[in-house]
Amino acid sequence: MTIDSSRAPGPGLAGRATELITGLTTEPWGTVSPSTYETGRMVTFAPWLTGHGERIDYLVGAQRADGAWGGPGAYALVPTLSATEALLGAALTPRGREGRERLAASAGRGLSAAFGWLNGPASPALPDTPAIELITSSLTDLINAHLERLRSDPPPGLDRFAGSGRLRPPPQADGKVLKSLRARLAAGGRVPQKLMHALEVAGDGAAGAAGATLTPIGSVGASPAATAAWLAGRGEREPGHPARRHLESVVRRHGGPVPCGIPVTVFERGWVLSNLARAGMPLAVPEHVLWTLSAASDPQGTPAGAGLPPDADTTAVALYALALLGRPYDPASLLAYETPTHFCTWQGEEGVSLTVNAHVLDAFGQYCAAEPAALPRYAAQIARISSWLRDRQETTGCWSDRWHASPYYATCCCVLALADFGGERSALAVGRAVAWVLDTQREDGSWGRWSGTPEETAYAMQILLLTRQGRKAAPAAALARGRAFLLAGLDEKGADPALWHDKDLYAPGAIVRAAVLAALYSYDRNSL
Repeated sequence: MTIDSSRAPGPGLAGRATELITGLTTEPWGTVSPSTYETGRMVTFAPWLTGHGERIDYLVGAQRADGAWGGPGAYALVPTLSATEALLGAALTPRGREGRERLAASAGRGLSAAFGWLNGPASPALPDTPAIELITSSLTDLINAHLERLRSDPPPGLDRFAGSGRLRPPPQADGKVLKSLRARLAAGGRVPQKLMHALEVAGDGAAGAAGATLTPIGSVGASPAATAAWLAGRGEREPGHPARRHLESVVRRHGGPVPCGIPVTVFERGWVLSNLARAGMPLAVPEHVLWTLSAASDPQGTPAGAGLPPDADTTAVALYALALLGRPYDPASLLAYETPTHFCTWQGEEGVSLTVNAHVLDAFGQYCAAEPAALPRYAAQIARISSWLRDRQETTGCWSDRWHASPYYATCCCVLALADFGGERSALAVGRAVAWVLDTQREDGSWGRWSGTPEETAYAMQILLLTRQGRKAAPAAALARGRAFLLAGLDEKGADPALWHDKDLYAPGAIVRAAVLAALYSYDRNSL
């Protein structure tokens, strides 16, 4: 495939990129979709908070025809348990008397779905989302307590569950870790920072827990649910409490429903800017936005946002973005996450992340490209990560990862890092990934795990357009069909499917839009 680099990219893309960067400053906490899981927890823990009725309406309206909530397969388990528990509790409390039949009917359909999964012949395998064992154990405990209440006074629509027994938690969620956490809180022990984001699993033990700390913006972790569980009844009695003011600010963003993770300031800025800059888009980035990314050079790196622990992923992407934008910082902070075989997301991580290591490879590689004298210091890490990623490519040619539901995201991260910094030994792996992408394009020009989506199509297009093997192998017609699919939905608002892992699936709107703009810009820049 011959590239005509003289063709200028579409002028509308640059304007949209400028608008996107402006949004990083006008929405500094980040653009994150509402969460069924988190909204359900707010219904339970903060019925006194403004927007309670809107949160209930959101849950009832988001229920699927099969009675479940959330993503496909086992991704539905956590949101379904949360929404079911919230609506069941609301139907059983005096505050929930208004519209009780509607709540009971929705909760009953949710219970049917939950019993079918958890008490059926085969319990679903849990997806690798944060704190899922703690969350499912906590939610099944709460639902079982409601089922006990149904024995004596079941409202219409729920009477058929009066003698239905108890929900069985998944085998992976045996409750031992949850009991240990609750005992630790009861003794006044300190909560590990990575668990503060899911403090709500402690139930009553989370209320005012001395071992949890409030951030300067009034949150516990970066979670409305954790904040509401910690605040508990104080929120109704103390309207001026910083945690209540924080929650009121969060619920205004979506008119009642709340996202899982907020704020995600550095995460959003790092991913948006690295996507756009890697595609070669000329960017005018405000100085204070770059300054927030520079925290990645601190000895332990940077968290995704206030209330979260520092992590290698956010640190690496921030450092990579800065280097692309002409502000290279020494990536020595990443060495705090180095293990003998790979880089962990944070110390004590259970499991491994391929995309974290791909981003670490980007950070080391781009810094050494900007500062060649640093290459001897980081050559060993670059070689080891490259080999580790190559060894974990699946037989189909793709990669999968714990922070995203789609293999197109993981494959894009790994392919671009290996193509840029993995050396000649990575050429075969990149070529196999390119072949997988070409083999999996849908008839409408899109790509996607469950259905064709703009986000996944953008990642596939980047693999084909930002690698030498992709540009050589991709038929012009396949690229044109992918571009047409992206253009058709370019300005649709709120249509991004939830594919990213937090406590349930979510969509980071600005990051998804940056990926789409980067793919379209790369197409125009490299068109035949």
